[in-house]
Amino acid sequence: MSLGPEYLEYPNRRHGMDHDRYAWSMLAERAPVAWPDGKPLALWLNLSLEHFPLNPTGEGFKAPGSMTMPYPDLRHYTLRDYGNRVGVFRVLDALKAQDLTASVAVNGEVAERYPALLRRVQATGFELLGHGWNMDAIHYGGLDEAREREWIQRSLAALAPYSDQPIRGWLSPARSQSHRTPDLLREAGLDWGADWVNDELPYAFNTDHGPLSILPLSLELEDRFIVGDNLHAESEYADQVIDACEFLLREARETGHGRLLALNIHPWVMGQPHRIKHLERVFAHLASRADAIWNAAPSAILTAAPPNTHETASS
Repeated sequence: MSLGPEYLEYPNRRHGMDHDRYAWSMLAERAPVAWPDGKPLALWLNLSLEHFPLNPTGEGFKAPGSMTMPYPDLRHYTLRDYGNRVGVFRVLDALKAQDLTASVAVNGEVAERYPALLRRVQATGFELLGHGWNMDAIHYGGLDEAREREWIQRSLAALAPYSDQPIRGWLSPARSQSHRTPDLLREAGLDWGADWVNDELPYAFNTDHGPLSILPLSLELEDRFIVGDNLHAESEYADQVIDACEFLLREARETGHGRLLALNIHPWVMGQPHRIKHLERVFAHLASRADAIWNAAPSAILTAAPPNTHETASS
């Protein structure tokens, strides 16, 4: 049986987007972004500190990196825990060696379990991001609204004692959202989120509680994605990041439009003894480009180039 013509009827079909969450715009048609001191490339480095419960419920779905073996899956649990006990300090040392700044996305349960680690992170002066309660507290379609709101508020409350300024940003566990998550983030007083990776520069997102900025945090250049999912060598991870840096610098100079390089780093992945030298190579290359790269906290990047400046030049 063939489908009737009504199958192709869609009332929201129009030029641009078929929803009202954000406006359609082509990167090449936007007004140019200018970073401080005329530098062509902004650099955002983010560390993700996560707690993977030993016996996850998998409600919604299991987050990438979650337990896979029958309980108790000590092999995977202790490897993830290694990042918060050992690997993170190697990564922090590598950042300090090159005088680079970063942000740190932290599960609320990490703050509850490892207060000494949070005090160490606080001493760096790095910006803290909300990162959900833990990696088994997934925001997904069908999650009860009151429960999701409680997870967000509980996570932010756990991080608040370790942040010297109000927490402004959010990265969801597994980058997953329900259809209400952006509204609940704005309701909780957050200014921006990093889950959506459908762009390379900040853009404005509409919610029931006012505008929320989206600051894309690259998935394609994420260490866990390259090394863990794609099974590329650690040296290839470093090569890909450096290639992206050089391409974005060249593109920014040729077009006169500022670009953004955003890297998400997991200490349980790159803080390993056999991998840290490759992350150090990345950091050394980025630091060597200080004449052209503006390395800043994510909220500072948004302040320098708020999404409302990214409208098309003809609008």
